[in-house]
Amino acid sequence: MGEMDLKKAEYYTNRELSWLGFNNRILGEARDASLPLFERLKFLSITASNLDEFFMIRVASLKDMVHAGYTKKDISGMTASEQLKKILKETHELVDLQYSTYNRSLIPALKKRGLKIISEHESLSEEQKKFVDAYFEENVYPVLTPMAMDSSRPFPLIRNKTLNIGALICRKDGKEKHKTLDFATVQVPSVLPRIVELPEGKDGEKRVILLEEIIERNIGQLFLSYDVVCAHPYRVMRNADLSIDEDEAEDLLKEIQKQLKKRQWGEVIRLEIEGKIDKRLLDILKEEFAVKDSDVFEIGGPLDLTFLMKLYGMEGFEDCKVKKYIPQPVPALMNDDSIFANIRKGDILLHHPYMTFDPVVDFVKQAAKDPNVLAIKQTLYRVSGNSPIIAALAQAAENGKQVSVLVELKARFDEENNIIWAKKLEKAGCHVIYGLVGLKTHSKITLVVRREEDGIRRYVHLGTGNYNDSTAKLYTDCGLLTCSEPIGEDATAVFNMLSGYSEPRKWNKLSLAPLWLRNKFISLIRRETSNARQGKPAHIIAKMNSLCDKEVIAALYEASAAGVKVELIIRGICCLKVGIPGISENISVRSLVGNFLEHARIFYFLNNGQEEIYMGSADWMPRNLDKRVEILFPVEDASIMKEIRHILDIQLADNVKAQILQPDGTYVKIDKRGKNLVCAQEYFCEEAVERAKEQMPAEVHSERVFVPAEPMIE
Repeated sequence: MGEMDLKKAEYYTNRELSWLGFNNRILGEARDASLPLFERLKFLSITASNLDEFFMIRVASLKDMVHAGYTKKDISGMTASEQLKKILKETHELVDLQYSTYNRSLIPALKKRGLKIISEHESLSEEQKKFVDAYFEENVYPVLTPMAMDSSRPFPLIRNKTLNIGALICRKDGKEKHKTLDFATVQVPSVLPRIVELPEGKDGEKRVILLEEIIERNIGQLFLSYDVVCAHPYRVMRNADLSIDEDEAEDLLKEIQKQLKKRQWGEVIRLEIEGKIDKRLLDILKEEFAVKDSDVFEIGGPLDLTFLMKLYGMEGFEDCKVKKYIPQPVPALMNDDSIFANIRKGDILLHHPYMTFDPVVDFVKQAAKDPNVLAIKQTLYRVSGNSPIIAALAQAAENGKQVSVLVELKARFDEENNIIWAKKLEKAGCHVIYGLVGLKTHSKITLVVRREEDGIRRYVHLGTGNYNDSTAKLYTDCGLLTCSEPIGEDATAVFNMLSGYSEPRKWNKLSLAPLWLRNKFISLIRRETSNARQGKPAHIIAKMNSLCDKEVIAALYEASAAGVKVELIIRGICCLKVGIPGISENISVRSLVGNFLEHARIFYFLNNGQEEIYMGSADWMPRNLDKRVEILFPVEDASIMKEIRHILDIQLADNVKAQILQPDGTYVKIDKRGKNLVCAQEYFCEEAVERAKEQMPAEVHSERVFVPAEPMIE
């Protein structure tokens, strides 16, 4: 089969539309009546925050392309303007489905459970009105900044993602009552809680009202010499895609700080308004924000459903949530030896969140205090707000160790956070490298150099997820602790390359993007293809977040056409199509959307019975293979290889959360009738509890229960 055949546009799905399909699968969880009620609220909230980010970044960049007259087609043969048209149509449908789920399914179910969300202040009882008005007077009124627009006051700047109430007002003097309507607006303050609990009724029902309804009810108090003709909430989404000319940027740190401010004021790409808005008010908003009708979303319910995550946190509804899972100790570390002594016994696999993230934190903490440790080097992409790892690195530097940290300033929406603690580390005496020009450093690696009796030994942690102790409870990831000499040498070479741009003469075990990771993957796929053509057994299993690289997909098509069995576990975007006759009939794709966010990248190649397994930080996307520093590392310990294969097998057996990609591009859940139910995430939770129990002394056994925490979508 000629290579050209495999590059036809009709063999590929558009990236953005595939992502919308993924957000639809999350929405499917919110619509699933078999899930606990508050979990459904959480999934609906996630679809809303995902959509916000999608508009700010992806839709914004397509709009930029259209403005720039860019006509090049994407992988599926669509121009930027064709994509925009299709995206907006599908997004409108998605938003309609979000709100029909909210209004028709979730609100009645909440009411049934004894929680009422009062969506219109007009329906408050007399007693509730008194409470709401007093609350406004005491807590809200002092914080508000009403702004009017007239000939002397231009239209105010409305910040990105903020919730606002727009109003039409006219003077009370009566004469001009029917002549001039002025526009006024007030921001719903994000510093105040959006959900306000009302006094409990006699029936024991809990009632809440949203802050914007309280402001809307009392808006007349902000414009005392005017009559308020109408008032409605609205919200704008702006272009937040940071464009940094790195060649021109003298100092990346300053440039990013400057661009972050601009994020608040980029072009408006979406306007959300209340469905029953006064047309006159809408016309003013459309004109001032310069948006087309297709960019306006009329919402049949409260704007910005991310408040549901706050609702999730309300007390008293524990029966409507999945019990919280406690990550379990790592069996190989359940002893009194130091972490370094344990690593010397053999490589250790970490499987989060089923196993605790503590060993990763302890690895850095113990290194910071250990008098024999000479140096600690680490790459950091996203860390938690109050990160114990940052504190340990600062302490290590204060203890006189050589500490080098590569901080990725371009980690999207974490830039601000990263700048703050990068400066903190510098103050403590760490050597901080601020990423590389033109590349994001997305790899997850820590190197500890230790002086031991028999010379210098290097300990390395390699992972698929961020060094973030908060998300490690929500994301499924794998990590490896090793003191393998070849990997230690490579780890040193990685850091030398990042800090001094020196590339080593040879690499032992690690493969790096953007240097040769792409070629590595392509050659591994082609080896399976060649084996299949020779009649040898051939099998690829690959698990990742996204697949949209044309060259990789074409290589997989070629493998499938040669008879290689290709099983893909892809959470999000997948631009590959299954079931194309003669091309992709041997490929299956499944997506797992569960309580945890699937984040690990694992790659299995049968290699004619000499199995090879790799893990790493890279998806099969052009950005990961060409524009980021990524690391792929081999799993060579026989027992860990067996364990990884077990993880993949259980995920391939999942028939509860798995959705299977169909030839028409839709995803369908598996028919469970008559089957033993396998939910991979629950299985690993229970397995981790059992394994930890086995390692514990008998008297310590305690009852632990399975509970997924909140998922988050990247």
